[in-house]
Amino acid sequence: MASVSPDVHERLRRIRVNEYHRMIEAGILGEDERVQLIDGLLFAMTPQGRPHAFVIQELNRLLVRALPDQFKVLTQLPLTLGDDSEPEPDLAVVKLQDAASRTEHPTTALLVIEVAGESLRFDRRSKAALYARAGIPEYWIVNLSEAAIEVSRSPDRTSGEYRTSLVCRRGEILTAAAVPGIRVDVGSLFPER
Repeated sequence: MASVSPDVHERLRRIRVNEYHRMIEAGILGEDERVQLIDGLLFAMTPQGRPHAFVIQELNRLLVRALPDQFKVLTQLPLTLGDDSEPEPDLAVVKLQDAASRTEHPTTALLVIEVAGESLRFDRRSKAALYARAGIPEYWIVNLSEAAIEVSRSPDRTSGEYRTSLVCRRGEILTAAAVPGIRVDVGSLFPER
């Protein structure tokens, strides 16, 4: 939003999640259209290159194997976070009961993971603020260009910031704090140099 001039910013018409759903139902937006609703605005999702897709596949495999049946791993599926945001994170770990509805998307997650190439700035700013305001306890950004995982924990819902952060690199094992049993060898996600 920083690149939008103030006069244009004031004239933006934000939409709500229910309007977004009606746009999909009416065929204005196709189900395969690569957009997501963040703070009332539709954002185009960046296309995935092979490194992005590989990391999603590998993390999905690791998470599904590590988690007991009381959790679900969502891969690029919506989370309804308030009445004006419905992001589609690359991966999210939710409690089984939070993903049980056949008519509503989950409204929370324990861990959200975004894989970032071109979207790094957006994931660090807009998505991090959204996830912190929603109270998501743990947020990982897999930074493809730096071969690292940026970890944010302890959300402050009021400020929209995470209180703690760390960066894990090749040679380190990342253990999730919000979900028991998840351990990721960071180097396994990136090609050898």
